[in-house]
Amino acid sequence: QAQLVESGGGLVQSGGSLRLTCAGSGFTLSDVIMTWHRQAPGKAREWVATFAPGGATFYADFVKGRFTASRDDAKNELYLQMDNLQLEDTAVYYCQNFDSQTWGQGTQVTVSS
Repeated sequence: QAQLVESGGGLVQSGGSLRLTCAGSGFTLSDVIMTWHRQAPGKAREWVATFAPGGATFYADFVKGRFTASRDDAKNELYLQMDNLQLEDTAVYYCQNFDSQTWGQGTQVTVSS
């Protein structure tokens, strides 16, 4: 059974950095389109980034230049390096196997001033 588990969230000051990890099991991450999304309190879930099987990456405008997605095929893990975090980045972050529409449980990122 395909599963995704996110980790790496936490509390960070504005301008700081965090790296999120999405560990996959039951399937090979490099075979599918993987995405990152986030959901802030009271708001709809929104797309953040896409990591294509061939390695191409795509980002929402509001994270371009600050967030970087990467993948470790040996570990079957996807990462989201988040730099220069701002208050508005506070949200629960989710990874998704786009092909199977499988979601992880999410990891909380809180940015403080």
